[in-house]
Amino acid sequence: MEGRLATAKEQETLSRYVGWGGIPDAFDESKPEWAKEYAELKTLLSDDEYRSARESTLNAHYTSPVVIKAIYSAIENMGFRTGNILEPSCGIGNFLGLFPESMETSRLYGVELDSITGRIARQLYQRADIRVQGFEKANLPDSFFDVAVGNVPFGQYSVPDKRYDKLKLSIHDYFFIKTLDKVRPGGVVAFITSSYTMDKKSSAVRKYIAERAELLGAVRLPNNAFLKNAGTSVVSDILFLQKRDRPIETEPDWVHLGQTETGFAINQYFINNPDMVLGQLTEESTQYGHMACTCVPIPGAELSEQLRDAMANIHAEIIEYDVEDLAENEDSSIPAAPDVRNFSFTVVDGKIYYRENSKMNPIETSDTGENRIKGMIELRDCVRQLIEYQTEDYSDEDIEQTQSHLNVLYDHFTARYGLVNSRANSLIFSDDSSYPLLCSLEVLDDEGGLKRKADMFSKRTIRKRTDVTHVDTATEALAVSIGERACVDLGFMASLIGKVEGIDSIIEDLRGVIFREPEASADPYTGWQTADEYLSGNVRIKLSVAIKAAEENLAYAANVEALTAVQPVDLTAAEINVRLGAAWLPPDVVEQFVHELLSPAFYIRRNIRVHYMAYTSEWNIEGKNQDRTNVKANATYGTDRANAYKIIKETLNLRDVRVFDAVYDAGGNRTYVLNKKETAIARQKQELIKREFTDWI
Repeated sequence: MEGRLATAKEQETLSRYVGWGGIPDAFDESKPEWAKEYAELKTLLSDDEYRSARESTLNAHYTSPVVIKAIYSAIENMGFRTGNILEPSCGIGNFLGLFPESMETSRLYGVELDSITGRIARQLYQRADIRVQGFEKANLPDSFFDVAVGNVPFGQYSVPDKRYDKLKLSIHDYFFIKTLDKVRPGGVVAFITSSYTMDKKSSAVRKYIAERAELLGAVRLPNNAFLKNAGTSVVSDILFLQKRDRPIETEPDWVHLGQTETGFAINQYFINNPDMVLGQLTEESTQYGHMACTCVPIPGAELSEQLRDAMANIHAEIIEYDVEDLAENEDSSIPAAPDVRNFSFTVVDGKIYYRENSKMNPIETSDTGENRIKGMIELRDCVRQLIEYQTEDYSDEDIEQTQSHLNVLYDHFTARYGLVNSRANSLIFSDDSSYPLLCSLEVLDDEGGLKRKADMFSKRTIRKRTDVTHVDTATEALAVSIGERACVDLGFMASLIGKVEGIDSIIEDLRGVIFREPEASADPYTGWQTADEYLSGNVRIKLSVAIKAAEENLAYAANVEALTAVQPVDLTAAEINVRLGAAWLPPDVVEQFVHELLSPAFYIRRNIRVHYMAYTSEWNIEGKNQDRTNVKANATYGTDRANAYKIIKETLNLRDVRVFDAVYDAGGNRTYVLNKKETAIARQKQELIKREFTDWI
């Protein structure tokens, strides 16, 4: 190996590599017709390379450029131009190589498990950050990426990742759910996946996703979409998801299955949107001898044209957070560094920045304030290192050295700037997500003075966890399973009791304490939930599902009985309090209220629109600046510092209205200070608007 970057000519050769997904037989020593290829691979590849290549045959399927370009065109139409782009299963980087010129200033990140494939990707896209490792091992920050694209691996096996183990995810579901954590609120995930993601019987994963992201659209591809690229004949879907800023309780149609005219179960989304199916749904015999639904190409249809029409039906906007009050300021932010935790301060080239999702904004403060922040960053990083050393069971010598360093840093900092818990340090560093951790370094007396340093400075405060290996009863096994696995894991519970073959007796012992979810997979030992979990949430929908299941299987009669007992009493209309800002309110109803309350001129009224963005759960009022001279907006229901449109917007988003003044220090640095008098007047107007809405509704 020469240890250099590939030349342009060498890159052209490397780009023809398509992986091993189409020839798994070449790794099977029991097949004599592939003996030559088997021997050649064993000779050419190292043991690690061979093992990695053989494992990649499970899911190494590469993507048609036609499909990739269509996905990017949809993302372009959403207004995205620059940011952080992730491909979590990048292969040789087909998505990285085909992203459009309009996005050329974006920063590209890729992850690839297969050693050969990943190293080729690094050579082809030398400016991208390619991690050659499993996605579960890639240390990528949460809420960092603006867009994630790719063709996710598929298979009926799981990926070991402590953060997600409790969800018991198959590999394709794992890629969706972990990627949603990595994308920022408002960011978009555009993945190609097997039709099984949308069509499998269990709706649990789809519901989990729906609570965290809005489905912008889905496209079912014909089963020959990838045939030319890697010999792959499968039915695949393209899913577009936009991340919400927080999980919400929701269960849209696409979480559930419907039926085709011929009786096949497919996702309700495709029943409702048949124009998003780019083929003919028909039946075929599987390798296991039963009939299944497939999607065959329409004779004479061009996939590129079909995709163009389908992508035109996907509507969304990738936007930054609402910063209209500071819109006149020059944007001096930089892309966030992956190793900086979200909502944390960091130092780049001697300058302090604060990371918020995919960007880091510079912090303007006094020299003293800057030194305070830098000092607490040093403390924070040392504390985190000490925690890591203890949780990873480093040697006593390593831990003691780090404790000694922490003592030096702390003593030096507090000698100059006072206690970490002091008001001055709180004001300047409390926005950092680690500030409560730093405050815990000090044990304070009743007057707020330092009583002593925390034990972390001199003792091990984290001990290696001791696993429970045996219990005597099913109830104890359930408690351990919930504590360690965060779910009812019957196999694990049986191993604790020593009844590996006696799972049925555990179920009997826990009758009424655990319930099986009717829409779980066919395995009778999966899908169990505690009564607290099962008999909460949307119990009306759960009851309807249980009743239907009990008609086919009497075992679910217990579910029906328990759910019936916890059904809430219906409210009367008089008991329902409609709050301005309720997520279920139709925007056109709120818009009508705004028009009737403020009476804008008719030629302006049509431009003042109310929008609700489901992916961020945020309300916005479009065109509000066109009604600047409205007395009702500026005096009756607003003030000269906060007009009615601003107050209504804050109310819709469940925030108290606040008024700030810009204040400049001696160095010309600007900060914002709450104007208590103007804020009090504005909040009186806010209460008036709330009363008006209650009377109006």
